[in-house]
Amino acid sequence: MGMSAEGQDSSHLKDGEWPEVEKAEKLARGAALKWASGVFYRPDQLESLGHYRFREIQRNSSIQSRIKSTVQSYLEGVSMGLEQLHSARTDVQHVHQTLESVCKELASSADSFQSLQLLQNVAMEHAQLGSVVQALPRLFSVHKLLSKAIDLLQQQHLLEAHVRLTDLESLRDDILSQLHHHNLLSSSHLASVEAYFRGLPELNEALAKHLWHTVARSTRLVSENPALFVSAMRIIEREEGLDNALLLRSQALGFLPPGRPKAWRQKFFQVIQDTIVAAHFRVTPSMVQGQHFPGHLVSLQHNILTELCIVKDLMVQCCPPHYDILSVFSAAYHRALANHLHQLLTWDLDKQEIFTLLHWALHVYPSPEMMAHPSLLPEVDVSALGPLLPTDVVDYLEETYLGKVQASIAEWMQRTLEIEFKEWFSEGEPESDYQGCFQTSLPNIAMKILDENIRAANFISESLQQKVCSMALGQLEALLGSLCEDLVEFGKEHQQEPAASKCYAPYLLATLNNCLALSTSLSTLCEDGASPSEPSQVPPSLNAALEKAQKKACRLLLEEMLTDLQPLLMQLPSRQWLSEPHLMNSICEVVAKHAESFGRAHKPVSTHLVSETAHLVMTQYVRALLQKRMVCRNADERSQMARRMLQDASQFKELFCTLGVMENAQTLKVIADLQELIGLKDPSTLSLEVLGFVKKYPDISDDHVSLLLDLRGDVSKEIRNTVLEVMAQNPQALPENYEPVFSNILVPAPELPLCLGKAKCA
Repeated sequence: MGMSAEGQDSSHLKDGEWPEVEKAEKLARGAALKWASGVFYRPDQLESLGHYRFREIQRNSSIQSRIKSTVQSYLEGVSMGLEQLHSARTDVQHVHQTLESVCKELASSADSFQSLQLLQNVAMEHAQLGSVVQALPRLFSVHKLLSKAIDLLQQQHLLEAHVRLTDLESLRDDILSQLHHHNLLSSSHLASVEAYFRGLPELNEALAKHLWHTVARSTRLVSENPALFVSAMRIIEREEGLDNALLLRSQALGFLPPGRPKAWRQKFFQVIQDTIVAAHFRVTPSMVQGQHFPGHLVSLQHNILTELCIVKDLMVQCCPPHYDILSVFSAAYHRALANHLHQLLTWDLDKQEIFTLLHWALHVYPSPEMMAHPSLLPEVDVSALGPLLPTDVVDYLEETYLGKVQASIAEWMQRTLEIEFKEWFSEGEPESDYQGCFQTSLPNIAMKILDENIRAANFISESLQQKVCSMALGQLEALLGSLCEDLVEFGKEHQQEPAASKCYAPYLLATLNNCLALSTSLSTLCEDGASPSEPSQVPPSLNAALEKAQKKACRLLLEEMLTDLQPLLMQLPSRQWLSEPHLMNSICEVVAKHAESFGRAHKPVSTHLVSETAHLVMTQYVRALLQKRMVCRNADERSQMARRMLQDASQFKELFCTLGVMENAQTLKVIADLQELIGLKDPSTLSLEVLGFVKKYPDISDDHVSLLLDLRGDVSKEIRNTVLEVMAQNPQALPENYEPVFSNILVPAPELPLCLGKAKCA
């Protein structure tokens, strides 16, 4: 029955549960058939059928053997695993029973364990008392150690004193740490410990005081007693190490001893900074300003350079490398200097002090004379320190300096001009140069003041030099404006009281020479104040002011000459003038006299004066003719007047040629042309003659022509109207380079009719 049941089960599995077996068997049969059809494709291959059959039987036997072996090994492993599981289950049950019995026994003996708590407390107290017993000798020696440490400090034995201080602090900190560990560090316990170690803070402060006193004298000690400074540095480094260790320990224990961290390294750097400030930069305005200001900066330069050299040569060897002590001192001096300069700027500095400060901060400080000194290179990098004065402060100082310089120059200019104006009324003539031309000190003083300030500004910066140059040119323009006003006042006072200005013309000539000297010096002044990239030019307004002053002086000279000529010109025209030449001789003598004085002016001013004199003589001569002081009575007088005018023109021409005026530059030929209108015999042809004259002198007006026709004495009203109509019908345009002649000659106002009463004239 068992076999039948097993067969049924296998049959059941074969049919239902393992369909893959059937599928695999089909695939195997198909593969076998395919293989057999390929092998036994030809009839001659059937002979090997037995061989193939035997080989396949052996292969099948081998496969079946391996399958049986694998199944057998698997069944054995399953059997062994079941046995081990059974054994483990038995062991677990045994352990469970044992644990239950142990728990019962522990529960029954729990009351007996409570007596061990007392034993634990006693053991803890014993450990504490043991620690106290071990510390008692050290506790009893606290006051002795304090006294010994104070004695060592007084004897300058800093290292030994620091060892005592460290031992005492270590003992105190251990006690406090134990109390903190056992949660016993109450305020009362802390007060008790501090009271017992009450001399320890004083010892710490005394040692710190000695240290900072030593650090404050560091630059002197490193050359006199370097051992003391080295001891101070070793103490500072030891304290820095203790700070770091205690801070790290406090992160784990949550307890930091009182007074920690001391941060003595930071205090060391702060003391250096404070010492530098106290030694060099605590000054008052009375100590520095005025004549002491440059000396103060020179003293700073010398002291700072000396101390930095000491630091580089000696102190660097006494300090740990990571201190970079030379850079520390350089930066400290830089900060102190910057703050000191800022303090100086709060005072009321004059222009010279501002100049000195700017030059020192911008040029001396970073130069080889100070921070870039060969003795400090390459360790000190002045460029890394930055500028002493920020850019906005430099701009502010330059503007302030510019304003003060402008005020100073304006004051100097005004004072110089006042002195110049007073000299104009002196008894003696102005001094002469090597060419015999008049001059005064005005241009030299003015240009020296301006040139000195422009050159001085170049020591600060090119931009400031350009600003000062522009300002200087503006001040010079203002000076010329004031000079022109003074010339007007000079002319008025001379006109009112000629005796008060005996050297009127010489000082006017000196003024012209001064203007010429200023004009010549302007180009040099602008070149000094210009940058290489942007050459400076004289502003047009300055040239205009210079030309205005020159024209005013020339006009006053010509007016002075005209004053001398006026009595003679009043006699033109006259019948005495027609018959005698002495009037023209006198006029020429006056002109020659003044023209000779014009020779005391430099060229081209002297040439211009003579040329203007010729134009003035012509203008005044023609104006005298238009005054109608004389009317020709007949043809003989008209002929005589024409000859006289021709002779006068020739005499003027000869005079001015002698004075250096070229013939083609003279306007005196107007007189010769006018005589043709006067000497014309046939009045009916005047219209043609006048038309030709108008073409030569297109600026002549109808009034001028009418007055000239009146001078003849034979022109009827009809001829006059004809002449004026011809002029109206033939208007003339002024040529481009035409020099006006008649435009500057004013026509006399017509005489009012004689009135017997005001009512009739109304």
